[in-house]
Formats: sequence, structure tokens, C-alpha cells
Amino acid sequence: MSHYLEIERHRAAIFRTDISRPVRLAIEWAIINKDTTFFDYGCGHGGDVQRVANLGYTSAGWDPYYYPDIPLTPADVVNLGYVLNVIENPEERREALRHAWELTRQVLIVAAQVLIDAPSNAQLAYGDGIVTRRNTFQKYYDQEELKSYIDEALNTDAVPVALGIYFVFRDEAQKESYKAIRFFSSNSTPPVRIPTKRFEDYEEKLRPLMAFYTRRGRLPMKGELENEQELLIEFGNFRRAFAVILQATDEAQWDAIAYRRSLDIQVYLALTHFDQRPNFSKLAPEMRYDIKAFFGSYEEACSVADAKLFSLGQPKVIQTACEKSKIGKRTRSALYVHVSALWALDPILRIYEGCASRTVGRVDQATLIKYCTDKQQICYLFYPEFDTDPHPALQASIIIDFKTLKITHRDYQSRVNPPILHRKETFVTSNYPMFAEFAKLTQQEEQLGLLKGKSDIGTRKGWEKCLAAHEVEIRGHQIYHINET
Repeated sequence: MSHYLEIERHRAAIFRTDISRPVRLAIEWAIINKDTTFFDYGCGHGGDVQRVANLGYTSAGWDPYYYPDIPLTPADVVNLGYVLNVIENPEERREALRHAWELTRQVLIVAAQVLIDAPSNAQLAYGDGIVTRRNTFQKYYDQEELKSYIDEALNTDAVPVALGIYFVFRDEAQKESYKAIRFFSSNSTPPVRIPTKRFEDYEEKLRPLMAFYTRRGRLPMKGELENEQELLIEFGNFRRAFAVILQATDEAQWDAIAYRRSLDIQVYLALTHFDQRPNFSKLAPEMRYDIKAFFGSYEEACSVADAKLFSLGQPKVIQTACEKSKIGKRTRSALYVHVSALWALDPILRIYEGCASRTVGRVDQATLIKYCTDKQQICYLFYPEFDTDPHPALQASIIIDFKTLKITHRDYQSRVNPPILHRKETFVTSNYPMFAEFAKLTQQEEQLGLLKGKSDIGTRKGWEKCLAAHEVEIRGHQIYHINET
């Protein structure tokens, strides 16, 4: 099973557990899977050890206080989750990191508390950390400081996954595959339009080939397809087999998948410019095949990617790309896009966002991405009720400043009158599951004149006042007059 399918297969099961965020992300991205062993170094009461085991994976853990007699055994994936924060002695802290790395065969997960806003004045400075109200030691890192600390201690290149969470890979190809897959577009297999007899006769054998092309945007190379032999026996080569698929489906949709995949690679390669770009031989075989199929050579692919990256330094490039974008909601100073629509944006905007997320990793649970056109900033906005609330309130934001790389967090949960959203269909693509429902509500609101006072309805109280004045209320995504039963 491919890395991508493994991710999708386990996503639902993971969210049904209260597994810790670092380990959850590792399972989501198939770092932890049925073929790997997991060891939690400093496991505390052993909650993650048990939850990982409950998912059917091989799991064990050790803790100096709760499980000191459990042997320290090597594992494919080792978790060092929020251990560095609580070790007062800097040398002991470094030794714990190195010991966990020694036990790691494939990937080390390192998670630590990071500073976004300054710690409370009620906390007491102690050594290179603080003493909390509970009289316990905590060492806080800046995001970049944590990466530098891991890299220097282990002589490696840690990959940011989320705020305060890094993956450290033993294998360079596995690391690059993980980094690249985060930029994969979301594609659906084109439907059968003309069910020709030849396609119907071989449909079961052709489906794996269709799924492969949907993921990679190209035909497979030798050894990449599970049912390769039976297809080659029937058709002689993959191109002839795919010709049968083209007779039954829309060729333009397959071309669009290939085009998006080539853009995915450009975005990935553009962002490798910031690090030590891997040698072609260090890439995973499937990535090497992708590059050859779409660009002919690694040099050409890097040249195309770098041209897009360097264009970001030109005046008003981002502003122009935002103004021309057919995806998202535009205002005078920003473009707002739902995270699910990121793949559909101009590669320039995807690379620009990648410049931000390469610092913080995945901004988990963010709903919208705000591209500021009047300043060099990207904001991640959190609307947890985006799908269920017709006009969800802003819960929090994370702002990344490109000039300083400063990360600022703002909390809106306690605000009595938070900002709210309107016209939700403008943030997503037309294939978003609730697009039609969002659009229908907006149309009804426009017909009733609810959206005229833009400056007044942007907050919860202003919107409630507008609804009261029009004697309507909204339940679900339906409008009701107050006197209706």
C-alpha cells in the first residue's frame, strides 16, 4: 500500500483516540504503521504506548519513574515527547536526546514546548527555563531554536511537522518523500463516461493502474504496480493498457492530474532550496521517476522551481498573484483561502505559503490561510465550526512575519464579540462537500439584503443585530422568519 493511501486509511481511526499530538501526526503520515515498531522514550504513565498498541501496532515504552525496569530496546520509530522541557540539567537533556536517537532505526519524534507569546510574568525564571506555578521546571524553546538544538546535538536535519514537533529521519530518501508528500494535490480518479466493452472486460485489472495514475500523474515504472505482470500479459505494456482507460474516460481530466502533479514537484523542489538540496540519487525511486517523467532531468526541474522561488523577491508578485486568483475571497489587503483549496492555487502562492510552513511545519487544525498583500505576512486562522456553523467565529490565529520569522498567536475565544465569516463558498473550491449548501445560504442572504452592511456584520453582535432587524434567524444553513413555526 502506498504512503498516501496509508495516511488516508488511518486518519479516521486516529481521531477517535486521545493519542498525543506528536504520535498522532506520525500515524497520520504513516511514519508509524503496521510494519514498524514504536518505542516511547519517557512514556510517563504509558498512555501513548497503550493507544498505539490498541491500533494494532507493535508498541513499548520506558520511563525513569513509572517504568524503570522496562528494557530500552531499539525501534523503528522512537518518541521523545515533551521530555526535553522537564530536564533541568542541560547535559542530561542532551544525553536524553542522543540516547533516544541511538535507539531509533528510522524516525525519531521530538516534541517540546515552544514559545509563541512570552511566558506569563507569574512564572519564575530558573536556569535556562522557568519554574511553573506547580513548582515544576519547564524549558521553553523558540521554534527555530529547537530545530537548531536537535540538529547540532544529533548532526542531522530535523524536519518541522508542527509547532514544537520535529521528525528526525535516518534515511535521506524517506525524509524527502515525507517532505514532498505534504505538497501532493488532492485528486479524484476520473469517472467512467463511456463504458466500452474492452474496458468492462478488463476493468478489475485496470483499476490499480487508474489509482496509480491518480496519485502520481504518470504511468508506472517496472516494479511499481502490484498487478504489473497480469497487465503486461494482457496488454504488453502500460501505455496500451492506459489507452483502454482513455477510451472510457475523459483524457483531459487525466492531463489535469499530470499537470497538477508537475506543479506539486515544483513547489517541493523550490522549498528544498532553503536547505541542502538532496542529490538526485538520494531521492526515493518514485520521486526520481516523477522528475524524469515531467521534466526530463533533475537539473531542469530545479531550474524551473528556482525561477518561481526567486520571483517572490520581485515587487508586487504576491499581490498580483492574489488579485488574479480564481480561488479564495479577496479583500483590499488580503486573499483568504480554505486550507483544502491550497493545492488549487497558483504555484507562486503555494511556494509562498510553503516558506511560512517550512518554519512551523503543519499548522494543525487551521481553517483558512490569509495571504496579506500589504505586508510580508501569512496568517493561519482557526474556525473549528466552519462546516457546521453558518457564520463561524474566529477562535485563534497564528501570524508568521517573513521579515523577522516571528510567530504571533492571538486568542479570540474569550472575546464577547469575535469576528465571524460570511460567504463561506468563496473560500473553498466548487468540489468542496458543502459548497452548494454554502452558496445557497449566501444567495438567500443577498436576496434578503442581509449582506449589505459589510462594516456592521463582520462581528457576532453586529450580525445578530442585522438578523434581528430583518426578523430572521438561521438554523443550520437555512433562513427562517421569526414568526415562522
